[in-house]
Amino acid sequence: MKIIISDYPDSMMPSHDYEKEILRKGLGEETEILVYEYDDTKRQEFFEVIKDADAILTAFTRIDSDAMDHAPHLKVISMNATGYDNVDLEAANQRHIGVCPVGEYCTKDVAEFTITMMMALVKNIKYYSHDIDFNKNWRYNYPVPNCRLSDMTLGICGLGKIGKTVARKALGLGMTVIACDPFITKPDNLELELVTKEELFARADIITNNMNLNETNYSFFDAKAFNQMVKKPYFINMGRGPCVVEADLIAALDKKLLKGAALDVLKDETPDLENHPLVGRENVFITPHAAFYSKSSLKDLQRISTENIVHYLTGKKEKVFKLVSDY
Repeated sequence: MKIIISDYPDSMMPSHDYEKEILRKGLGEETEILVYEYDDTKRQEFFEVIKDADAILTAFTRIDSDAMDHAPHLKVISMNATGYDNVDLEAANQRHIGVCPVGEYCTKDVAEFTITMMMALVKNIKYYSHDIDFNKNWRYNYPVPNCRLSDMTLGICGLGKIGKTVARKALGLGMTVIACDPFITKPDNLELELVTKEELFARADIITNNMNLNETNYSFFDAKAFNQMVKKPYFINMGRGPCVVEADLIAALDKKLLKGAALDVLKDETPDLENHPLVGRENVFITPHAAFYSKSSLKDLQRISTENIVHYLTGKKEKVFKLVSDY
């Protein structure tokens, strides 16, 4: 068998030894494993690489019908990512090729990051850091103080796996937690209240976006939403950039409709940080889509995506973590 591990250079793991170990243990020591750094300008070379592949492991490489036609022995495409929009699912089904994304690997990490950013905002960490580093001042009363977390209400938009984990952690801090999610009718024994988004905007001291991006929530946070946020809350986006109208967020901060923001994603995944109007603000944290990033999550990501290949090729499809194709 031949397995291709391929992606853009900046999306490759620092080492693929762990994946190779799992593949050879599950498929046999004679398994051929090739690591290939992909580039859109080397498409024909990529086709030559995959011509005798049984499996491809990737996150962002485009696997369309043309690529599949150049890989007649291909049986499974395993994603070391939760998304799979770079794979032509219809073409895969037509060719009886399995497509296996990683259904979950970083819930704990994103929830921890959400809580970390919430605390950093409420405790005015960036104000203090900026005042010391740039102004050389030692002032505890530089920013306006907030209430204790236990006196605040957290509003969670999106009560999926991540949202529920955030809720448990916030409840453990003694916070009041409310949430809105059109797909959830019961809070799973969590001591929180499900409300409309309008009520959440009116009551929350802190609002966090932990929604999956779908057709219902593009531009969910726009000028109208920010104007409905009665308490001038802190806003945290740990979901996706397109959920937020960025120009409206900037205007809301400028008009002091928000006390501050923590953003792990921006409208553009490769932003111009030199000229970005959100950069350099004392009340705004920006991180490079890093909420998922931990030693533990990376290991889970490698393990699950590689085990998916082993299970699929050894006829144990019931053990594949998530199979989105019909084969």
